[in-house]
Amino acid sequence: MKITFLGTGTSQGIPMIANNDPVCLSEDSRDKRLRSSVMISWGDVNYIIDCGPDFRQQMLRENVQSINGVLFTHEHSDHTAGIDDLRPFCYQMGEVPIYAKKRIVDNLKIRFAYIFETENRYAGAPKLEEHIIDKDSFELDGVEVTPIEVIHGKLPITAYRFDDVAYITDLKTISDEEKKKLENLDVLIVNALRIEEHPTHLNLEEALAFVKELKPKKAYFTHISHKLGFHAEVEKLLPENVFLSYDGLVLSI
Repeated sequence: MKITFLGTGTSQGIPMIANNDPVCLSEDSRDKRLRSSVMISWGDVNYIIDCGPDFRQQMLRENVQSINGVLFTHEHSDHTAGIDDLRPFCYQMGEVPIYAKKRIVDNLKIRFAYIFETENRYAGAPKLEEHIIDKDSFELDGVEVTPIEVIHGKLPITAYRFDDVAYITDLKTISDEEKKKLENLDVLIVNALRIEEHPTHLNLEEALAFVKELKPKKAYFTHISHKLGFHAEVEKLLPENVFLSYDGLVLSI
């Protein structure tokens, strides 16, 4: 299995518009972060988790020639606003499968009504094949995928476990029941927004405590803001099995 970090930034990315923080001005390529998303691959199969406003740029940068579907964590724009850029893959596939909780699909149908309407449909809109997920695990091309509910402030969102790899973004709290689904991981990917505490995201201290509790073999932090600090400096402070991800990082599991 291969994991490609398409984007590792928070909702506004790094550099942030109209911000002269030293991290936003950094020349280290690892400090330049598009909105968070990953591609999970095995064999010739590519699944995308989240399709944010930088999706087109991410696909071009990684030279992605085909995908098999998109899984959504939640409805916020930094995770969904690139949905129209699925059109080139529709030219190949006819319909692109999307996987999400019903609440998320219902939200997309309001915000992107022209994509989902059936009467007088705009011919240039992407065609999407809806798959509503719930608590149960499901299979994608021979790999078991387990949805995990985490809480982003007060909003329930979906993390995903692919075999022994878990991808979690926008986590603040999680129930003990859902936490059990994250045992015995080879790789845990989880958000670490900044140094200071945040009402809807884990900060660095909380993310490190979460990793210590779950004990994955390796952990990678994502959904990072400029307020976490310089990549090179922060990574020196992390335990030996914990890393900061960066855009374009590829892991082979």
